[in-house]
Amino acid sequence: MTPYDTLHDTLKTRYSCRAFRPDPVPDATISKIVEAARHVPSWCNAQPWQVTITKGAATDAFRAMISDLAATGTLPAPDLAWPAGYSGAYAERRRTCGFQLYDSVGIEKADRAGRAAQMMRNYALFDAPHVAIIHSPDELGPYGAMDSGGFVTAFTLAATALGVATIPQAAIAAYAPQVRDHLGIADDRLVLCAISFGFADTDHPANGFRTERATPADIIAWKE
Repeated sequence: MTPYDTLHDTLKTRYSCRAFRPDPVPDATISKIVEAARHVPSWCNAQPWQVTITKGAATDAFRAMISDLAATGTLPAPDLAWPAGYSGAYAERRRTCGFQLYDSVGIEKADRAGRAAQMMRNYALFDAPHVAIIHSPDELGPYGAMDSGGFVTAFTLAATALGVATIPQAAIAAYAPQVRDHLGIADDRLVLCAISFGFADTDHPANGFRTERATPADIIAWKE
């Protein structure tokens, strides 16, 4: 198998896990994930990403804190503005992904309460034993965030290669000020997203579907 084949297979194998077993990931394995992810490129080699990782009681405390914020209707205050909207193909992909999830766990499209309860699973971190908070310097703005997106991708791929399941979560960034305060992250860091991770509960129906991807023909605009 060529290096391309290995990478391609890892990319196709990775998925957003929405149900985890409670077993912790060994520290040495987590370090190996970060060891691989740190090699992604960044503008001027700034390497703006930093990652705060919880385990054990720290994960449970964070889960309780963020779930309480969401349940009590605390107003979102993300460091980076949410998307202005989803239209066209983007809206269709978003809708399809949501319905695939609801179908997998037996929630009817008209069941608004069921859909809301499933959404709240984000803040329970899908029962993951760990959460990684990705943050970057506010002085680098969206370009630091863009570079950190490469780190998120590499983190999830390295985890997949080591048998660890992940789900990147922008929802956690809705409460950026509280996340910083709870975890002792400096005020000059932008909270970009979370990655909940652990070992997948492969029997859970939420892990039984896979999203489709656009084809190269949908993505490439050739110019000659």
